[in-house]
Amino acid sequence: MTGQETAQGPQHKRDLTRRKVVAAAAGAVVAAGVGGAFAAGAFAGERTTAGTGKTVGKGKTAGTSGEACYKLTSETTEGPYYIDADKLRRNITEDQEGIPLTLRLKVIDADTCKPLANAAVDIWHCNALGVYSGYESMGSGGGGGGGGGTPPSGTPSGTPPTGTPTGAPPGGGGGGGGHEEPTDDERYLRGTWRTDRKGEVVFRTVFPGWYQGRCVHIHTKVHVNGTWTDAGYEGGTTCHTGQLFFDEASVLATAEVAPYSTNTTTRTTLDEDSIYPGNGTEGGLLKLTYKKGAIAKGVVATLTMGVDPEATQDGTGDAVQPGASASASAS
Repeated sequence: MTGQETAQGPQHKRDLTRRKVVAAAAGAVVAAGVGGAFAAGAFAGERTTAGTGKTVGKGKTAGTSGEACYKLTSETTEGPYYIDADKLRRNITEDQEGIPLTLRLKVIDADTCKPLANAAVDIWHCNALGVYSGYESMGSGGGGGGGGGTPPSGTPSGTPPTGTPTGAPPGGGGGGGGHEEPTDDERYLRGTWRTDRKGEVVFRTVFPGWYQGRCVHIHTKVHVNGTWTDAGYEGGTTCHTGQLFFDEASVLATAEVAPYSTNTTTRTTLDEDSIYPGNGTEGGLLKLTYKKGAIAKGVVATLTMGVDPEATQDGTGDAVQPGASASASAS
């Protein structure tokens, strides 16, 4: 495979090996100055719903009503930085600085439109400077994924903080190729939690940054038919492997806020990215809500994901995804 994340194709069956999720200690550590933003009222007042041009009133967030529940959410590559046995927790921030992000996902059966309760949802993403936990020695930046070249309008400039890794990781970065073995024991910005009876799950994290060759994104997996134990979640199959994406206006707004503003890596836009299928919410495009002119105070991101609970979609295959764009499938 190449050094970039490539879209996958016809689903193939593969039972998961025994999965163990290590339960995290109560009260996850939150970075100074970040945790306070999660307090009640952090998102009070007028908010902008990205992608709609509309303003929603006080106390309201962007909803997911009106989405076609019968559409399968596009499958994408797992990428090289997935680590099984992530911590069982909803707040995955740890000590990472960045704009507070509340991620609200709803998982439904795309055929029946019924919510999937007790499913295990994994998420993982890079920090504000483009670094993945478990792979810090590989630096910020990575193999291609489309784009590159001249920085798009609005790309921040400045000097990265001392000690921030900048080299491209071996074998391609957050893009692709095969799975890379972890190089350290860090596990920030990674976690697993179960969906409730409404199929909903909420994570607390920070807005991801960017690295070479990829637009801003979050990886996700949905596991079903496993068993929840005192140790975590075991067994089952992976019925969805995807990525969640952010609109350009919101990303450019974050680029004005530290520490994102110190990232000098050439940024790939949503349209330039080789993985985003270009099909809106069906392709994983999040609905973002934040206070107009004050994105640093925090963002709420929502999405309903339609999955096939009978399928096995582990993100390690080699064919085209439902709804994938031609550029993504060819990369």
